[in-house]
Amino acid sequence: MCGITGLLTSSPASELELKVLVNRMAGQLAHRGPDDSGVWVDQQSGVAFGHRRLAIVDPSSDGHQPMHSASGRYVIVFNGEVYNFSDLRSELEALGHAFRGHSDTEVMLAAIEQWGVEESLRRFNGMFAFGLWDRKERRLHLFRDRLGEKPLYYGWMGKSFLFGSELKALVAHPDFTREIDRNTLPMYIRYSCIPTPYSIYRGIHKLPPASGLTVRLSDEGISPVPVPYWSAEEVARRGMMEPFTGSTEEAVDGLDELLRNAVRIRMVADVPLGAFLSGGVDSSTLVALMQAQSAQPVKTFSIGFHEEAYNEAQHAAAVARHLETDHTEFYVSPAEAMPVIPQLSTFYDEPFSDSSQIPTYLVSALTRGHVTVSLSGDGADELFGGYRWYFVWGNTWNKVGWLPQSVRRAASWGLRVLSPQKWNRLAGFARAAFPTAPINSPGDKLHRLAQMLSARDSFSRYRAVVSAWQSPGSILQAAHEPPTFLRDRYQGPDFPEFCRHMMFLDVVTYLPDDILVKVDRATMAVALEARAPYLDHRVVEFAARLPLSMKLRHGEGKWALRRVLDRYVPKQLIERPKKGFALPIAEWLCGPVREWSEELLQEDRLRREEYFRPNAVRELWYQHLSGQRDLSHILWAVLMFQAWLERWRKPPVETVSALPTMTPQSACPSVGGSVV
Repeated sequence: MCGITGLLTSSPASELELKVLVNRMAGQLAHRGPDDSGVWVDQQSGVAFGHRRLAIVDPSSDGHQPMHSASGRYVIVFNGEVYNFSDLRSELEALGHAFRGHSDTEVMLAAIEQWGVEESLRRFNGMFAFGLWDRKERRLHLFRDRLGEKPLYYGWMGKSFLFGSELKALVAHPDFTREIDRNTLPMYIRYSCIPTPYSIYRGIHKLPPASGLTVRLSDEGISPVPVPYWSAEEVARRGMMEPFTGSTEEAVDGLDELLRNAVRIRMVADVPLGAFLSGGVDSSTLVALMQAQSAQPVKTFSIGFHEEAYNEAQHAAAVARHLETDHTEFYVSPAEAMPVIPQLSTFYDEPFSDSSQIPTYLVSALTRGHVTVSLSGDGADELFGGYRWYFVWGNTWNKVGWLPQSVRRAASWGLRVLSPQKWNRLAGFARAAFPTAPINSPGDKLHRLAQMLSARDSFSRYRAVVSAWQSPGSILQAAHEPPTFLRDRYQGPDFPEFCRHMMFLDVVTYLPDDILVKVDRATMAVALEARAPYLDHRVVEFAARLPLSMKLRHGEGKWALRRVLDRYVPKQLIERPKKGFALPIAEWLCGPVREWSEELLQEDRLRREEYFRPNAVRELWYQHLSGQRDLSHILWAVLMFQAWLERWRKPPVETVSALPTMTPQSACPSVGGSVV
């Protein structure tokens, strides 16, 4: 795992000037690669590469980057891992290739020389983002892995085309303008992140997963068009056309074998390796498969919280005892977790407001104190049906989808006659009359249902379900929400079940834009490499072929995956309600971080900055503090933008610093309600 950056420019500059410039850009990524650094410049062609290395495989100087191919035609800067490099190396050696070291980077270059870029990409099994300079054709190529595990930003700034693992590398270029693209803010407020291909800065884009692009100097100012080399949508279509037809036992056998291999090739490292363990299905399955293939106890790590509603550490410990792993856990108090909050805008150098970013960082920091590589269970929920909303909204649509659209629109209107606050008050009266009734502040849920009922297609329906805030324009000043895959795409795989469509859309939107961003930035902030076996493209393709009944059965998600786990861990250690990976942000906003929040949400400040409507934001803040609604999702989004703006709107660029401390404040009345 590393940090990469580079540029292609027509601006006149000496070789020394280019080296100094790209070294400055790479320096902003030192946290991603503290073990080594390197730059390469071709002054005549106007190209410069910078690299920061986290040495995982072949930590010797033979793995130093930027790296040249044996013929000298190609130069690469590479972030990630190609897990099947040993098999590729053997194949290439049989074809006459010789290798000086043992790195996957050297194998990648030999593969590209032997088979070309497109065929090599199809052969690579891994997570990666890389820049490749073709000295013969004088072309810059950029590529990103199939599922989007590794990030890559790019864009023109004046006469220079810039790229890098994180925005902070691009911001370090002297021509970078830092012009905020206001039109990305509605998307950010809606999804808690800025979806691909957009970024917070005008003219800078994210390379989509499973895509590549090519740039020449003659293309100055023209944004290149990414071209896919693999398609999750095609995989989904093929899965429906050619479904798995074997027995359930054969399906579990096949999944077990695939996951074993995916885990095994991700255990190859020349540095200490372990795994995150929450005690849930995803991580427990991975750790079980690791331990089954390891002669030594696997190192496992978890964090716990003193708030019982958020704590799963005791379950992780029980699984660790059963599998006999070398387990480490750390209980986090609010006083230990809250100092992370002011640093989030440095780790996530564009606005990002999935609050599970905090525990993800904490467990990464804990893990990095013991190992350099950790396996992670990301992707299992999306592939095998683990999220609760697949049941909730899938079943809801099954019950109402048959109704004529006119009836659904009328019902939608009726649900929105009352505000969420009024629905919550009615629920409060009902709870007083019937204390045992399962009533849980339904206002925001009912308004979300209203949006779903009025949706004109499954894309709009999904958008209603996943939007953290349904009406971004109500709190933002002038901004226009641009086209996105979800808003303007009305054709796609024709799934017969809405929950299966939700799973597909999660794989191509929520997973790369939220989950994998969260994990990459949190782990890289402490120079920890996270590997996700469930995102092996062979596992993804196998999961697409499984019928829905092998994923969701009898109200239970991840059915086939659970059957794999049953072979290694007793059911009683696993079967319990899913808690997720979050913190009590709603309560913290009222108490320990209230002073910090008040500073960022000052009315005069909001008016001066002209991004949010001050009165609207202050009203939401009041409603949350008074306990009328749980508005922590939308308020956290506003706060993360405000903190980001304070951190990045002015130079100079700084690297990650030590965490400051925050003084806890007294708690305020508890907040009721929830946003689903």
